[in-house]
Amino acid sequence: MKPFISVAIDGPAGAGKSTIARRVAAELGYLYVDTGAIYRTVGYHMSLMGVGPKDSDGIRRCIDDVNIEIRYGDDGLQHMILNGADVTDKIRTPEMSIMASGVATQSCVRDYLLEMQRSLAETHNVVMDGRDIGTVVLPNARVKIYLTASAGVRAERRCRELLQRGETVEYADVYTDIVKRDEQDMNRAIAPLRCADDAEVVDSSAMSIDQVVAEIKAIIRKKAEA
Repeated sequence: MKPFISVAIDGPAGAGKSTIARRVAAELGYLYVDTGAIYRTVGYHMSLMGVGPKDSDGIRRCIDDVNIEIRYGDDGLQHMILNGADVTDKIRTPEMSIMASGVATQSCVRDYLLEMQRSLAETHNVVMDGRDIGTVVLPNARVKIYLTASAGVRAERRCRELLQRGETVEYADVYTDIVKRDEQDMNRAIAPLRCADDAEVVDSSAMSIDQVVAEIKAIIRKKAEA
């Protein structure tokens, strides 16, 4: 039996990791794992408990009450189940983005989720996206991609996404959130966002989704055959 292939896609907020990773996984028949959604789900639970993203004691106190399941619909989409309730639609807000970045700095949260993420890669061909997949979660992944884009382009994309959901947003606010998230992710003490030494860098600023998907699939095929 051939070993399972793990594809790690890291990069900053708004680079299109989830959209691209989902497409690539679907077209290759791999399991898609959105780790950002997992951290957003933890952040959502903390917000329900009145615990802030920097409240280390509160997060440590509440983490054992978090029961997360990942379910996949017939369309292959990942649904986040928190303590029995589907919170997939509730975690995709700028507020939950900041919460996710905050809770991700807490060692108790990372330890809690690490085993879940690695077990999926040990039992499936996976495309997993996040901030530290290729550097921490799956350091031995067969394929590592660092997907990025300029802050301005990422803010424009996030605005369109939120507007399509019927939310009222201002570009300046979204841009500020993007820059703030980058600062938090790249300078956190635990597993900061960085490009793995052996990762292939893909800058999607001037590329269409189809172009990015095609380039990443080509990289995967090349690495898988090596």
